[in-house]
Amino acid sequence: MHIQHSTESSAQIIDINIEHIDVKGQYIQLAAPIRLYGQMNTAELLTQYLTNDNQEAEKSILQIGVDEAGRGPLLGSVNVAAAILPATWSGLIEEQPLKDTPLSILTDSKQLSEKKRDILYPLVQQHAIGYIIADIPAAVIDQVNILQATMLGMRLCTESLLEVIFKSFSTAENAKSTSLNQFKVEVLFDGNRCPDLNYDSFKKLEVAPFAIDCQAWVKGDARHTSIAAASILAKVSRDESMYTLDAQYPEYGIAKHKGYPTRAHMEAIEKHGVLPTHRRSFAPVRKALEIQ
Repeated sequence: MHIQHSTESSAQIIDINIEHIDVKGQYIQLAAPIRLYGQMNTAELLTQYLTNDNQEAEKSILQIGVDEAGRGPLLGSVNVAAAILPATWSGLIEEQPLKDTPLSILTDSKQLSEKKRDILYPLVQQHAIGYIIADIPAAVIDQVNILQATMLGMRLCTESLLEVIFKSFSTAENAKSTSLNQFKVEVLFDGNRCPDLNYDSFKKLEVAPFAIDCQAWVKGDARHTSIAAASILAKVSRDESMYTLDAQYPEYGIAKHKGYPTRAHMEAIEKHGVLPTHRRSFAPVRKALEIQ
């Protein structure tokens, strides 16, 4: 992991390339690197969540929202993002914790126009205490299947943010006088399942597994602000990668269909062939390769 400390602010820049992973004790070489990038505002993190007051510590549960974008397309990466909003901004959307904040229009990214998502994308990055985005390329999707690739992205985003959080706490000046064993993290995953985290990676930081509460939230991106924020980061970052591919391969019309199996996309594959970034494990692409 490469973490760069900004000299102009308290932000830690996160930039990680992962080429191999440990899955339940099995060492796996990935077919292509997975990139994770983001940042953490360490000063805000410590101000809001590291306290010497035991009663306040019990109240301060840090919530991380996690969501994905791009499971259905035939082309390109699936993107996963995790976001930590300021404590008073993180909560149920119906309770309007974002009212009168710069993120007041934030809800599920699928319910917002592309224009509004593009407006929110830099605002989420600016105002989040921390965030991270993972780009899981088509080669990895073909290697492990789309479900496992998505779960892997969720796991890596979560573990990377948690590592930064707990390292920040352990090195803080007042950490020794703080009851870190009271500190709790809720990781809220959009969907009906949680990834299997590698808790061994936190042992050296003396973090107990019970301090991390993983929760699956069905339609969570329309229910919780932190998941909605992650949804924006995942969706817009993936759209940006599609626009990059569109510039490389304008004849495929990628900017319009974003890699989804539309009629125009299928006709482009039939006419121009399968691209290196197409997902070969997906049936329409596999059939196109057989014909070619």
